[in-house]
Order: sequence, then structure tokens, then C-alpha cells
Amino acid sequence: MFHSLSAMPADPILGLLTQYRADSHPNKVDLGVGVYKDPSGHTPILDCVKIAEKLRFETEDTKVYIGPTGSAPFNQLMTELAFGHSHPALLADRIRTVSTPGGTGALRVAADFIKRCNPNAVLWVSDPTWANHTGLFEAAGITVKTYPYYDYDSKTLKFDQMMAKLATIGKDDVVLLHACCHNPSGMDLTQAQWDEVIEVTAKQGFTPLIDMAYQGFGDGVDEDAYGVRQMAAKVENMILCSSCSKNFGLYRERIGACTLVGKDSNQANVANSVLLYVVRCIYSMPPAHGAAIVETILGTPALKQQWLDELKVMRDRINGNRAMLVEQLKMNAVERDFSFIARQKGMFSFLGVNPQQVERLKQEHSIYMVGSSRISIAGISEANVDYLAKSIAKVL
Repeated sequence: MFHSLSAMPADPILGLLTQYRADSHPNKVDLGVGVYKDPSGHTPILDCVKIAEKLRFETEDTKVYIGPTGSAPFNQLMTELAFGHSHPALLADRIRTVSTPGGTGALRVAADFIKRCNPNAVLWVSDPTWANHTGLFEAAGITVKTYPYYDYDSKTLKFDQMMAKLATIGKDDVVLLHACCHNPSGMDLTQAQWDEVIEVTAKQGFTPLIDMAYQGFGDGVDEDAYGVRQMAAKVENMILCSSCSKNFGLYRERIGACTLVGKDSNQANVANSVLLYVVRCIYSMPPAHGAAIVETILGTPALKQQWLDELKVMRDRINGNRAMLVEQLKMNAVERDFSFIARQKGMFSFLGVNPQQVERLKQEHSIYMVGSSRISIAGISEANVDYLAKSIAKVL
């Protein structure tokens, strides 16, 4: 059977990581992998997570299955984190949430659910979008197309073109939107732009699928959920995929959530039964450890406040890195305007250099980023920003 197989290309980001680790250059810089790093380049465990894990260790008394839905307290707390405690859809009992193996698991569950809702649905993603979105949905048998989003020349949104395309999408299709901290561009919708997107969504009747992998990394936990909350209040059906990898630092625990919003409670129950069937057919039961950590933190007022404080430190550091890089480029007499980096949000931005310059940065300066020039802002530090800016200046 295996003789007919051809090797698949390596993931470009994981391939970069391998090259970076093998590089002996003393000043090498990793701007590829999208994980938070502290000033020393380490990805730490949050203090609130350590406390929650200790409580988990002391109180856990079984390893029995937790069921396809996952942990009920986790699901409820994640729903409230995304929608708030008094959202109209929540009060009307229109929301159902299940635990998933990370945000990617949530997206795959959503993909199979969409396929069962409408096998012929087209799923529209922003141009560009997270590299794994297209392959993930196509693997579920869904046709994927793109709508205009980021203007590489002006470093702004193609908002008018985006709206024009959304106005042509029919009610049987699905449109994927990034809640905040757009990956890979860092260019987010403003609240006013969200309002326009929500208006055309309600008018056209297509189903919004919102990917919220970075809640709290943009402007704040509540601010970053603006589009999610406003959309759920204005449309009959919606899908939300959430991740705890970044904002809780639980990358390897693989815990996230997939949430459905139905027209009413009865429709939500029917949709949830289909969602649980999908879960049963993919992985049967979600992991428990990460969910237990998150529900302990969110369900304990003191720990939740500690988490919010630690999340702010991460958010402020990333925003500070953006401003620091822009300023350092100016200090190295770079004439090109990189101020857009400071205006963007979240973990990523496009540096805006060409593939040849990206390759020179790697070969001549041991600075690693993907070929599109997407950089992970968290990889910048006080220790490497001057070297980084000087290297960029040289290749420009």
C-alpha cells in the first residue's frame, strides 16, 4: 500500500525551526514560530497555571473519560469569556460549547460539522490567512476560496474590496473571520469595520465562522471579543473556535473550544447533537488536563485576576516590541516607513521585504522568518533588536 505514496513537503515554519536550532551563529534570531517569548527568549509557564496545576494534582482522583462534550465547567467558563456573562444569546440559551484538542481541533470539528450541514458549502477565508486554514478545511472535503483582506503595498486593509466580495456570498456558504490579532498580517478590523461586516453578514445570510486564537493579545479580553459578541447578537447561526494555547500559555496541553450559536434553544440542541457525533467520529473524547487548568483559573477570582495581570504583561511586551523595532530601524537610518508594525496587533506582522531579502537575512545574518516575510513579534527582544535592525538595514 505505501509504495504509491510521495513525500509531502515539510511545514515551512517547522522546517525553519530545525534550521535555526542547527545554526551556531551567536546572534541568531528566530522570528518564525508563533509562541510568546519573554525578554530572555524563553516561553515560560504562567504563575497562575503553576498554581492551578498544583491544585489539580492534589485533587484529581480519577482518569476516567470525561465524555465527548468535555468538562462542563470549562465549557461554561469559556463561553462566558468569549460572550460575556449577560449576552442576549447566552440568556436565550442559544449557545452550546464543547471542549476540543486545541484551537486546531476546534477548527477541524467545525469543518466536519459544516460538511454535515451542507456538503456543497464553500468556505471563504481572508487573503492571506493562517497557513493551516486552507489545508485543514480541504482535508474535510470543503471547497475553500478567498476574499480580499490585506494590501501588501500600503500595509492596510483592502476593506472596500473585502466588503464588495462579502456582499456577493450566498446564504449556503461560510465566511471565516479572525476575531483579533489577524494571523499572519497583524491587521485587525476596527469596531466600526466589524459593524459593517456584521451588517452584510446578516443581510446575506451566510454563516460566520470566527477563529479566536489570541483573545487578550490585542487590546484586552473584552475588547478583543467585540466582533464575536456583536455578531452573535445579530445573526441566527454562528460558529466560534477558541484556543487556550496562547493566552494561557498551554501550547502543549492542546485545549480549545468549539461553540455553536443557534436560532433558538431547540435548534442549538439539534446542532449540538450533530457536533457531538462529529467529535465522537474524530477523537471520541477531548483531553482533560488543560481544561482543568483553565477552569480552575477562570473559576477562582484571585487566579483569574492573576491571569489577567500576566496576560497584560505578555500583551504589553508584544506591543512594546513593535514600537521598539520601528524606533530601532529609524535609528539605523532605514528610510523605508515601518511605522505600520507599531499600529498592528498580536503576534505577527509582515516585514514587507522580498523573498530574496528574507533569504539573505537567513544566510548572511542567521535571522529566520518565513518566505512571505511574516515575523513573530515575540521573537524580538532588547538583546537582539539592534542586531535585527542593522541586518534589515543591510539587506535593504
